[in-house]
Amino acid sequence: MKGFGAFFMKELRELVRTKRLMLILGVFTVIGIMDPAIAKLTPKLYEMMAEDLKSQGITMGEIKVTAMDCWAQYVKNIPMGLIVLLIIFCGIYTSEYSKGTLIPLFTKGLSRSSVVLSKFAVMVLTWTAGSWLCFGVTYFYSGFYWDNSAVKNLLFSGFGWWLFGVLMISLIVFFSAFAYSPAQVILGAGAVYFAMTLIGMYSKAGKYLPVSLTDSLSLYKGETVPDDCLAAAAITAALSLALVLAALPLTRDRKI
Repeated sequence: MKGFGAFFMKELRELVRTKRLMLILGVFTVIGIMDPAIAKLTPKLYEMMAEDLKSQGITMGEIKVTAMDCWAQYVKNIPMGLIVLLIIFCGIYTSEYSKGTLIPLFTKGLSRSSVVLSKFAVMVLTWTAGSWLCFGVTYFYSGFYWDNSAVKNLLFSGFGWWLFGVLMISLIVFFSAFAYSPAQVILGAGAVYFAMTLIGMYSKAGKYLPVSLTDSLSLYKGETVPDDCLAAAAITAALSLALVLAALPLTRDRKI
């Protein structure tokens, strides 16, 4: 894989220069702050609505917010960060192909496999930094206002979201090997996610699907333990690897 290290550093510098890294990390930081903020403000929002609800004959008791509410917001909001990341990166290959910027590099000996793997590595590195930054910010504020020890399996749930994100990035890599526009890439990845969700809803095989790793609320409540998710985690990791490996020959055979 000639040129992997040099092209990897080039991609990192490009990510910083275009401020995409700053944007992505900023989004994940905001989401991490939103999680406890929304949970903290929920009782006040209900208080503001209390009079209107009372006039309709609806009486609400005192609402007590806990760390569980904060982490429930995390589960709702972290997908937004992943979607932003996928949208930003969905054209990371196709834009280079359409502009022809890779041709001079290929003529100088850069292998196509190095391009695929270096871009994949940059995306995974960015997702790792962003997802765990969001987790860390949420964890800090949740511990500051409430008690994180009341929520079970926090680290494993964070790992589950990270691994699922790696799979979605692998789908971006796979579809980019033969798609010709960012829209085709993101639609392909979205279709796979939609299919997994449907199968998980109506099939007993749902617990083995990658999407089951995002069922964090069951882990938080102790209804599911990490051992129950190991099969899904192994399948997700294997599928991610298979998608990236399948993209290599497809990219080598692709006409620029």
